[in-house]
Amino acid sequence: MSRSAVFLDEMGVGPLWRLRQGAVPEAVDVVAAAVEMDVAVAAPVAEAVETVIEVVAEVAAESVAAVVAEVQAEAPVAVATMPVPAAEPDDTAWFDDAPPPPPAKQLSDTDIAALDWEGLTAAVAKCARCDLCKTRKGVVMGRGDRQGAWLMLASSPSRFEEREGRALPGEQGKLLDNMLKAIEVDAGSDVYITHLLKCRPLDEAGQERLPTESESAACRPYFDRELALLQPRTIVTLGSMAAAGINPGEKPVRGKVRQLGNASVVATFHPEMLLQDDTGKAKARAWADLCLAKSTHGD
Repeated sequence: MSRSAVFLDEMGVGPLWRLRQGAVPEAVDVVAAAVEMDVAVAAPVAEAVETVIEVVAEVAAESVAAVVAEVQAEAPVAVATMPVPAAEPDDTAWFDDAPPPPPAKQLSDTDIAALDWEGLTAAVAKCARCDLCKTRKGVVMGRGDRQGAWLMLASSPSRFEEREGRALPGEQGKLLDNMLKAIEVDAGSDVYITHLLKCRPLDEAGQERLPTESESAACRPYFDRELALLQPRTIVTLGSMAAAGINPGEKPVRGKVRQLGNASVVATFHPEMLLQDDTGKAKARAWADLCLAKSTHGD
């Protein structure tokens, strides 16, 4: 007889049975109840009780181990330890190696020729058809009546126009309005004002310069589309660069009416130059130019 059986027989518990998983609490309750019933248990018997409890714990442990081994043998995958992937560091280092976003698609001349006013304005705002997009502080789209019969055309925006984002603002705009009013043209309802170039040309020192032929050619489709949408009857070029640029290769002559499609073209001075004219000679010539434009335009 084993030592465990001897102790159990001494306590009157009976033969040793192999416990199933989950039966340990019941066996311990039985032993505890037996102890409570005999309050006169001697010290040797108390020691025996402690030994019995230890034996029961050992048996329970053996039973649990046997059950686990049996489960592992029948379904090893179910109890297999799955490796836990290490958490990735919470950073954006991967973004440094990400390719840059593709540049915005640039419209072809054919695409520009099909734009409406809203599309044309949006295309000019994000244009990168020439290197002026790298130095500009902003673009200057035309303004005024988009059904106007009169077109006032300058060459390229000045620093002031670029900053304001508006063609001929301030004093030069007021002077132009007064010039048109003198020949009975309403600048607020029948006139559109724009530039051949929508960006301000700068040299390496950041100073204003004349546009190159490639820059003028890159921006020309925008002006051509403005012209097609507007369909003016009379174009007044403001300054020598606008007069020369509207018809490349043709020498402009003041006091002479030229044609651009169905529109009559008359050259005059830029309002900024007239503001600097202390002698009044340029203003007198400009008045003659406007009178010519008015007579050509008709009623």
